Parts: sequence; C-alpha cells; structure tokens
Amino acid sequence: MARAINRLSARTVQTLTEPGRHADGDGLYLVVDEGGGKRWVYLYRLAGRRREMGLGPLRTVSLAQAREQAGRARALAAQGQDPVEARQAAAPLPESEPARTAPTFGQVADTFMDSRAADWRNAKHRQQWRNTLTTYAADLWVKPVSEIETPDVLAALRPIWREKPETATRVRGRIERILDAAKVEGHREGENPARWRGHLEHTLPKPGKLSRGHHTAMPYAEVPAFLTSLRERPGDSARALELLILTAARSGEIRGMRADEADLESAVWTVPAERMKGGRTHRVPLSRAALDLLAPRLAAIGQDDLVFTNTKGGMLSDMVFEALYRRAKVDGVTTHGFRSSFRDWVGDETEFPREIAEAALAHLVGDEVELAYGRGDALEKRRQLMDLWASFVAAESGAASRKASRSR
Repeated sequence: MARAINRLSARTVQTLTEPGRHADGDGLYLVVDEGGGKRWVYLYRLAGRRREMGLGPLRTVSLAQAREQAGRARALAAQGQDPVEARQAAAPLPESEPARTAPTFGQVADTFMDSRAADWRNAKHRQQWRNTLTTYAADLWVKPVSEIETPDVLAALRPIWREKPETATRVRGRIERILDAAKVEGHREGENPARWRGHLEHTLPKPGKLSRGHHTAMPYAEVPAFLTSLRERPGDSARALELLILTAARSGEIRGMRADEADLESAVWTVPAERMKGGRTHRVPLSRAALDLLAPRLAAIGQDDLVFTNTKGGMLSDMVFEALYRRAKVDGVTTHGFRSSFRDWVGDETEFPREIAEAALAHLVGDEVELAYGRGDALEKRRQLMDLWASFVAAESGAASRKASRSR
C-alpha cells in the first residue's frame, strides 16, 4: 500500500500546537517543539542509517517550500547522495574565505559555560544556565549562531516577559553573553540582537515595571469547569496539570515525579527533599481522583521512570502548561497560581486552620519555637482537606460555593 502524502494543509500547520512530529508524508515532518516553535525536517535513510535534514522554521519556510525542498532531497537520496552534504557543498563562498560551518548557539553556549565552570560557585549554577536556555530559548539552541537576529530573540522572550519577569531578564542576559562570545570567536558579525540598552528597551517594557511576586491565579470558583475541560484533552501534559491541581503541588515537583515516589496502597506521594523548594521531604496525601489518575500510569512504567514525559521520554518543560492554557483560551493564568486558588478556597470555603492549609502547600509556619515543637506534618488532617478539594474541583460536592463543613 502506498504511503499517504501531502497530509498537512496550510491551515493545519499554522494551528497545530501539540508538541512532536507531524507527518506530511514521504519523510517530511513539521516538528512542534515544547516551547511552541515550529520547524520542518526531512527524515531519510542512506546506507542503512536514518538521518535528519533541517529545512528551516515555519515562519520562513512555507508548506509548499518545505515540500519542494524535501522533494529535491528525496531525489538525491534515491541516487545514493547525502542531501545534507550536497547542500553544504553547494553553499557559495568567496574564494578568499575558507569553507567552514558556523556552530549552533547551543555549541557556543556549551563552550562558554565550560570555560567559566571554575569561576561559578557550583555545578548547579551551570545547570541553571543550561536549563533556562534549553527551555526558553529552545529554537535558538539548535540554530547556527551566525543566523540569530532580533526576531529570534524576541520570539524566545515575549512568551515569558510578563509572566516570568525575573526568569526572562536572566534569559535575555544569558543570550546576550553567548552571542557576545560568538562574536569574539569570529562566528558572527554586527550588533548583538539581545542587547537591552538602545535596542530591546524600545520593544519590551522595562523589567522594573513588570509585575513581581504574586502569580496570577484562576478564581477557585472557575477551577472545576477548567478541570472538566482539561480532562477531555489527551497527553501527559494535561494529566500532569490535572494532578498538579488535585495536589496543589509545584510545577517542578509534578514534572519531576517518579513512579517509586507514589505509594498507592497508603495513598501517599513522598517528594524527596532535593526536589522541594524548602529542602525538606514532603508527604502529599492522594485523593481518590489522584489515585485513579496515577494507578494506570504506574502500572505501565518502571519504578525509576518519570510519571509524565515529553515526546522524547524526557521531563516535561514548564512551557507545555502554557500551551494548554493557549489551547483552552485561558488568559493571564500561571501554573503556580493554582496553589493560590487552592489557598483562597481553603480560607473562604472551609473551616480548616491556617496551619493545615500552609502544611498542604509545604510552607513552614511560625517562629523557631513553634517549628521545633510542630514536627508532625498533620498528614491525616491534610488528607481530609485534599479529599474535600478534589471533590470540589471535580464538582462532586454539589454547589461549588457551599461552605465546607468537614470537621477539622
């Protein structure tokens, strides 16, 4: 049976948001990255090995142009020629300039970080650099450093500039330093497209005027309807966000969750200290809804495996949740804000004391004396609270605005 070709349409490629590869046929794929970037790749086999050829980002290469490029590459591969090598050989160069391939932004970044490893406080600092750049500047990471221009930098910064101002400011500064290093090494020319003064300051609002501190939260009365719509969406990102809402956990705690952390028999999820913001082990009571979500997933994976993964089997990016909000047409909401939604609900709709609510959020409450005597984590009282919250967001408790009457 002949394989279907031309599966995608011009409208489809513009509206696709699900991360992963989307086949057009005959080896041509549109790749949607976790951060929302879109690019074309052509997959082919040569000498028994599968190879990949980048055809450019969707913003500059249309569907018709991608098909044309893939067709030329396909013809070369059929003749036993490597289309990537053929493209490189055909690139025009002045006779006085030696042939060379510009390194990618990621290659320059790795070299830059390696050269400064001894000056940085610890390995975690280097990892933070790499994590922020690969997460929020994923499209830049794989792009030749000589081709990066202002629109590329803005495409990386704009999605997080208002929602995550401190992170965005760090990312911009790190991009600027990598591009400066690339210029010194002779890999690019001209002004730095990530510089702030006299350049991006005319396009982006000043960091000092951005909102800080509080994360925009969805009003708790709207969470049940949002959760209902979320449950209709497939994929690990939707299930991860659902569990985040049910447990009032932080994004990193959910995305880094491994199978052996959840004990279904005792209905407890134990988050290790190294993954907690406060550096203390945290036990999370699992409601029936949370157990129903986790049970089939845990049965299908190994004890050391991540519970939620991206299309490559790695940890989900925080950006996938933002993609869910866009698809659900929910504006101005942050993932961390669901913890605030939970906290507001506890205070407005239940009689549970402040200490229990704060313990559910893994917050330390009180002075040193109170903390010294309050060594317990009130697990069973918190279990009652999380069961009630799960019922509320699942609309199982009747009228959402009714005062909770569960005994403390």
